[in-house]
Amino acid sequence: MERDDQEMIYSRKIRAGKRTYFFDVRSTRSNDYYLTITESRRFQKDGDFVFEKSKLFVYKEDLDKVAEALQDAVNHIKNELLPHIDFEQYRNTEESRESSDFDSGSYKWE
Repeated sequence: MERDDQEMIYSRKIRAGKRTYFFDVRSTRSNDYYLTITESRRFQKDGDFVFEKSKLFVYKEDLDKVAEALQDAVNHIKNELLPHIDFEQYRNTEESRESSDFDSGSYKWE
């Protein structure tokens, strides 16, 4: 679905344990913009580490609706379902930290 000729405008990577999230803004050939949110999950299969990717495309006409719905869902979890949890404890202060696991070359994309 994604073409190589699409220009990367902005990218942010969030590492979260065995998952990594990518928030990428890309440009189409006609200079239109869209957001992709990708989850990459690492797991072991047949003795090797493999990655499973899930991708969501959000187009400009949906950005406000998606952002509002996401914020509403997060607020509901934090304020209604888990008000006793201190979510600050989950902040990773080493976001730019690189794992040596990625240097081994023993990974496969599925």
